[in-house]
Amino acid sequence: MNDSLYLLLATAVMFGVTYTLRGFSFMAFGNGRKTPEAILYVGRVISPAVIAVMIVYCLKGTSFHAPLYGGAEAAAIGVCILLHRLFHNPLLSIATSTAVYMVMVQNWGSLP
Repeated sequence: MNDSLYLLLATAVMFGVTYTLRGFSFMAFGNGRKTPEAILYVGRVISPAVIAVMIVYCLKGTSFHAPLYGGAEAAAIGVCILLHRLFHNPLLSIATSTAVYMVMVQNWGSLP
């Protein structure tokens, strides 16, 4: 099988799976049926849970012997918490705090 055919088939399979998964919620909860409380609960808690996991992941390799002693991590966590409290937008919180962390690590990670 050549590369072009393989990529075309892989893309078609990914499209089919994504389309089916996205459409499942409409098939399951359409026709005016009430959404189960468990699904509504998951929708409320998934964003804070993802942010908490990202914070734990960010802190797993924190070295207290390196320059700034976790300053980049602390700044990113602060930005994440502040933005999420102000705007309640997980994408904004995650993207901005990741950018703050990466800029600080790239620019100030090798201070003497």
